[in-house]
Amino acid sequence: MDTSTPQDTPTPQDPSTPEASGSAAKDLSSRGDSRSQRPTNEAFREFIASGWDETVPAAEPLPASAHTPARRDALVRRLPATRLVLPAGVLKVRSNDTDYPFRPDTAFAYYSGLGTDEEPDSVLVVEPSPEDPDTARATYFFRPRAGFDSSEFYADSRYGEMWVGRRLTVEEASGRLGVEVRHIDELRDHLAKDVGAQLSLAAMPGVDAAVEAMVEEIRTQNGLPGGDEAQTEHAALKEAASEQRLVKDAYEIEQMRAAVDATIRGFEQVVAHLPEAVAHARGERVIEGVFARTARADGNGVGYDTIAAAGDHACTLHWIRNDGQVRPEDLVLVDAGVEVDSLYTADVTRTLPVSGTFSPAQRKVYEAVLEAADAVFAVARPGLRFRDLHATAMEVVARHLEEWGLLPGTAAESLAPEGQWHRRWMVHGTSHHLGMDVHDCAQARREMYLDAELTEGMVFTIEPGLYFKENDLLVPEELRGIGVRIEDDVLVTADGVENLSAAAPRRADDVEAWMATLGR
Repeated sequence: MDTSTPQDTPTPQDPSTPEASGSAAKDLSSRGDSRSQRPTNEAFREFIASGWDETVPAAEPLPASAHTPARRDALVRRLPATRLVLPAGVLKVRSNDTDYPFRPDTAFAYYSGLGTDEEPDSVLVVEPSPEDPDTARATYFFRPRAGFDSSEFYADSRYGEMWVGRRLTVEEASGRLGVEVRHIDELRDHLAKDVGAQLSLAAMPGVDAAVEAMVEEIRTQNGLPGGDEAQTEHAALKEAASEQRLVKDAYEIEQMRAAVDATIRGFEQVVAHLPEAVAHARGERVIEGVFARTARADGNGVGYDTIAAAGDHACTLHWIRNDGQVRPEDLVLVDAGVEVDSLYTADVTRTLPVSGTFSPAQRKVYEAVLEAADAVFAVARPGLRFRDLHATAMEVVARHLEEWGLLPGTAAESLAPEGQWHRRWMVHGTSHHLGMDVHDCAQARREMYLDAELTEGMVFTIEPGLYFKENDLLVPEELRGIGVRIEDDVLVTADGVENLSAAAPRRADDVEAWMATLGR
C-alpha cells in the first residue's frame, strides 16, 4: 500500500518546533514524498472532492463534561490571574513514517474530558473568567475536519480523513466538551491577549515543545520574566494539576471501578491460557498478549507495560521484556492494568503457581507477603499518614525475615533507620496513588503525598512483595528464584478502605481454587 504523502499536500506545522517553516517541519510532513504515485491534476482533485454525504452527526457531551468545569474552577483558584496552557501533546515517530499510538497528556485529559487518542496537537486554555475570577473560562484549540475539496482530505497521511478517519468540526467539538472551540491557528493571538498587563501566562512543561516556545516568546514580548521565574510558574501548574487529582470525584471513582473490573477479566483470561504459555518457548509473551487482547477489546489498552515474570524473572521488579519460559514448577508474577477509554488505569498484581498448586516454599513466601498486605488493609483509614502504609508492611516483612534467619540482627534493629537490612528483599514502596497515571499525582509535594493523611476519595495501591533472586547466596536454596508480589487497588472510604480488586482471589487456597475453576 502506498503510504506516502504527495507533493501537492500543504505542509502542516511540525509539532516539535516553534515555526512551521523550518526544515524539520518539511522533513516530517513530506516523509515518503519520493514514493508518491497519486495524481495531482485538477480533474482528479475535482472528482475526489465530489459526491460525499456532508451530513454532520449530532454531538453528544463527553461523559466527563459534567465534572470538568469544577476541576477547571479549582485550578484557576489555585493559580489566580494566570492564563494556563494545557497541550494534548504531539505524535511521536516510531519508525520512519509510522507514529506511536497517541495518548494525550494526563492534565489535558483531566481538564478537557477527552480520552482515548484525542487529540494530537490540540491545546486547552484555561483562565479566570472576566466576570468572576474564581470561575474558569476554557477555550479548546484544535485542527478541525478539512473540507472534501482540501488536499488534506485525501493526501495527508497524518491528519487526512481518508488516512486516519473523520475529524470533528468546530461545532461538534464544542458540543462534546461544552466549551468554546477555535481553530488551532488562532492559538497564538488568544494567548497573547492581555498578557502582561492583566494576566500571566504558564504552560504545562514537557508536553509540546512548540507550544512552550510560543508561550515563552509571548511572555518575553509582553514583559513577563523569563528564566527561573518563568520555569517556576510552569512547574506550579504541573504541581497543581497533580495535587488536584489526589482525591477522586464520583466520575473518576466510577472509571476506576471499570478499569479494575476489566483488569480482572484480563487476569481470568491469563489463567485460562496458562497451558498455552507453558507450551510456548516464550510463554511470558503469551501471557502478555492474552492480557493485551482484553485490555484493547474492553478498554483503550494497557495502562503500562505488562510485567509477565516467571521464575527468577519475578525478582526483577520491572521485567517487561517478557521473553522467558513459563515452567509448571514456577510461580508467574503478573502485574498488569487495563486503561479504559477515559484513560483511568488499574494496577493489579497476582502471583500464580503455574501448575495450579503452590509448593511448600512458594506458599511460605506467598503467605508472608499476604500477611503484610492484610496488615496494611487493617490500618488504612482516613487520618492515617500515607507513609505509615509502608511502615506497617515493613514490620511484617522484617519479622518474617528474622524468623527465617535472614537478617544480620533483629527485626527491630532492621526497622531502625540505621538498619534497613530487610529492604534487600523488598526495595520498592508499598503504595502509590493511582488514576489516569499508573503512578498518579507524582508531581505532588511531599507534604501532600507521602506525609499527607489519607482522605476519603483517594485511590492507591497496596503491594508488598518479597524477592529472592536465584543468585542470592544469603537465602536458603529452596527460596532462590521465588518472587512474590500481591497488589490491590483500594479506595479510601469514610471509615476504612474498599478493595476494588477483591474479585481477584488473594489467599493461597482461594488462588488455587480460582485457577482450578478457570481450567488450570
